[in-house]
Amino acid sequence: MVSSSHGVSARLTAFVESSAFRNFIMAVIVFNAVTLGLDTLPFNADWFMQSLPLIDRVVVGIFLVELALKLAAYRLRFFRSGWNWFDLIVILASVLPMAGSFSVLRSLRILRAFRLFSVMPEMRKVVEALLRAIPGMGAVMAVLGLTFYVSAVMATKLYSETNPERFGTLGDTAFSLFQVMTLEGWATDLALPVMEFHPWAWLFFLVFIVLTSFAILNLFIAIIVDSLQSKHFDAEEERDAEVGEDVVELQSEIAGLREQIAVLSDLVQRSLGSPAAGEGVPSSSASKAPDNSE
Repeated sequence: MVSSSHGVSARLTAFVESSAFRNFIMAVIVFNAVTLGLDTLPFNADWFMQSLPLIDRVVVGIFLVELALKLAAYRLRFFRSGWNWFDLIVILASVLPMAGSFSVLRSLRILRAFRLFSVMPEMRKVVEALLRAIPGMGAVMAVLGLTFYVSAVMATKLYSETNPERFGTLGDTAFSLFQVMTLEGWATDLALPVMEFHPWAWLFFLVFIVLTSFAILNLFIAIIVDSLQSKHFDAEEERDAEVGEDVVELQSEIAGLREQIAVLSDLVQRSLGSPAAGEGVPSSSASKAPDNSE
């Protein structure tokens, strides 16, 4: 019974990890994302309004079956993977809005599209690299926050009297400086009105843009790129380690085969009555053997 259960579990594991099953789930996720987008269109045909809820129930049923198969295949190992937890939370969040009291949360169904992160290995690597970059990004966020705070206090002190609608309070100033950092209309909406009363204000804005938009934000990109490269190098090291283990295993198997061949060769020579390897017989005695037999 134990061996049969292990065999069923192994077959289920091979099935849920197969490329065909993964591609099928990926296609269902993409199809469901498209149908959820169609649900927002101003198209009120009867067949259209009746088919979308049916499609939604079928998709939820497929996801629940997938979840049940993974739980049956992995059992307790299912909860050791963070991606399995991600799938579980997304599927449960998409099931809850089907109840009447949770009808307001029907928009959570679109979260199923995020399951492509766990299904597609390429997207999974990018997400894992972003998660690995969070500690480094925290330090950059602290630098950016401190720069924002100092700049907001300075701008409030300098420009609150002449431009109270944009720099009257610390919160208004921080929002205005965020617009400056995004470079969206900062010159016409913010810098030029301030420069009417403060001609040298352009120097403050240029220094702020250089520090935030060009320096600190580029640090985010550098950290993410470094995390992606380290993730790529880690994958290469894992492949090299696997190849090295395979080479060592092959060498040991070859050595064992050589020993077995030597033993079999010795047995064959003994069974035929010929001398073992290394025990040479003089050629003169060999040539006299036929004469003695005559």
